[in-house]
Amino acid sequence: MLDWGVDLGLPISSEMIAGKKVFFVDGNALAACFDTNISEELVTALAKRRLHDLPLLKVVFRDAGYASDSAKINVEQIFKLLSPTTELRTL
Repeated sequence: MLDWGVDLGLPISSEMIAGKKVFFVDGNALAACFDTNISEELVTALAKRRLHDLPLLKVVFRDAGYASDSAKINVEQIFKLLSPTTELRTL
């Protein structure tokens, strides 16, 4: 979070989306999901998510959370299509 300049003191909440736990920092500043087998349903829901008509600014997934390399590429393509301004990172 610090690499992106996200203040560690911001409020954090969590929600279950498509059966996965997703953490949200300061509403739409950052979304993070560290579960495995990331689904297109989850990715699409995050890419479409808006708060006060603004998209998520940053999204983080765990590298081992992808079922395959093609799944990781699909995630990138979904965000490029539905939320091109969202920064995507894999840890």
